[in-house]
Amino acid sequence: MALKRQYWLGFTAALMLTYAILAFSLRRGFSLYAFGDVTPFLLLCLAAVVMASNAISNRGQIRVFWSLMTAGCVMWAIDMAFWVLYEVVWRREIPDPFPGDAILFLHIVPFMAAVALRPHRPPEEHKLHSDTLNVLMLLVWWVLLYAFIVFPDEYVVMNVAVYSRNSDRLYLLENLALLGILGVLVSTSSGAWKKIYRNLLVASGIYTVGSWAMDAAIAGKRYYSGSIYDIPFVMSICWLVWTGLLARDLKPPFQTPAAPSQRWHSLAQRTAMAAILSLPVMGIWAWFGENDPPRLRLFRVLITLAASLLLGCFVFIRQYLLDRELMRLLEESSQSVENLQRLHTQLVQREKLASLGQLVAGAAHEINNPLAAILGYSDLLEHSATLGSDQVGMIQKIGQQARRTRDLVAGLLSFAQQTPGEKKLLDIGSLLNRALQMELLRMESRGIRVECRIAPDLPRIWGN
Repeated sequence: MALKRQYWLGFTAALMLTYAILAFSLRRGFSLYAFGDVTPFLLLCLAAVVMASNAISNRGQIRVFWSLMTAGCVMWAIDMAFWVLYEVVWRREIPDPFPGDAILFLHIVPFMAAVALRPHRPPEEHKLHSDTLNVLMLLVWWVLLYAFIVFPDEYVVMNVAVYSRNSDRLYLLENLALLGILGVLVSTSSGAWKKIYRNLLVASGIYTVGSWAMDAAIAGKRYYSGSIYDIPFVMSICWLVWTGLLARDLKPPFQTPAAPSQRWHSLAQRTAMAAILSLPVMGIWAWFGENDPPRLRLFRVLITLAASLLLGCFVFIRQYLLDRELMRLLEESSQSVENLQRLHTQLVQREKLASLGQLVAGAAHEINNPLAAILGYSDLLEHSATLGSDQVGMIQKIGQQARRTRDLVAGLLSFAQQTPGEKKLLDIGSLLNRALQMELLRMESRGIRVECRIAPDLPRIWGN
C-alpha cells in the first residue's frame, strides 16, 4: 500500500503539471472543457471508491465515518456529472441557475457529519441521544440555511445577482466551519487519527481557497473549465484520495482520550440548541425584515415552520431517550442501594461470626482444662485393680465421651482459626471408629446395635 501511495504522489504531480500546461497552452474550447470536466469527475469517483473500501474494511463508528465521507464524494461527483453532461455531452453553456449548485452545497454536509462523529473515540463514549441527534439537528439547520437564503432567489423568484452572492458567501461559511472542526480534531487527537485529520484539513483548506478564487472568477466572467482556477480544485481531490489510501495503510484504532470530552459535548449541544432558537428569529426576519415579494416571504416562512417541526421531532426523540436513560439509571441506583444493604447485612453477620469465633475459642480453652483432668482420672481408675469389670466399663465410656468432647473442642478451635488446620496422613479406619464412637451412645439409647468390620491394612489418605 505504501508503494501505491508513492505512485499516487507521482500521478498527482504529473496531473498538476499537465493541468498547468494545458491551461496556458490550449484556448478556451471543447477539448479543454472535456479535460477540465471529465478529469475531476473520474477523480471524485475514485475518491468515492477509496472511501467506500475503507468503510467496508472497518466496523462500528469508523465505518459510519467512512460511509459519510463516501456519501459526500458521491454527491460531489454528481455535481461534476452535471458539468460533464452540459459541457461535454450536450455542449451547452452552464445555465444560471445551475441544477448542481444545491448538490455542491450539500456535499459538505456529510463531511461535517463524519468529522463531528469523532470516530477516534472509543465506542463506549458514543451516545445516540447526545452526539448523533445533535449532529442531525445541525445538518438539518445547514439544509435550512440553504433553503432559506439561496433557494428562494434561485427558484421561487429569480434574482441571479442576489442568489449567486448569497450562495458564494454561505458556501464559504460552510467550508470554514468544516475547517474549524478539523482543526479542533487535529489539536485533540494523536497517532494515526491525527495524521488522517491533518490531511483532511489540508485537502479542505486547499479546496476552500480554490473554491473562493473560483467563485470570484465566475462572478467576474473569467472562469471556464480547464482554466488555471481548476488546479487547487483538482489538487484537493487528489489529496482526499491520498488521505483515503493513507487510512488504509494506518488502519487507525480507537484512541482513548486523555481527559473526558465534556467541553466538546457541551459545545455541540449548545450549538444545536442555538440552531433551534435561531428559527423564530429567521421566521420574524423573513416576514418583517425585508421588502421581498409575498411569494418569497411565504416560502421562507413555510421553510422555517417545516424546519421547526423537524427539529422539534429531534428534540422530542432526544428527550424520550433521555427519559429512558434516566429510568435506567434510577433502576441501577435502586439495585445498587439494595446491593449495599445486602453487603452491609453480610458484613454485620461476618462480624457476629467473628465475635462468636472468639467466644468459642475462649470457651474451648476453658473446657480443655477440666477435660484433661477427667481424662487423667479416668485413665487412672481404668487401671485400678480394686474396681470390678462393670465399673471399668463405665469408666471406659466416661473416657470415650471425654475424648469425644475433646475432639469437638478441637474442631471448635479449628473453626475459630485458633489452631492452624494442617493436612497430614490419616488412618481412615481409626477415623471411622472415632466417628462411630461419637454416635454410639445415642444409637444404643435407641436400641440400635452397630457391627463394624474395617480392614486393618487400609491405605492412609492425605487430609485434615
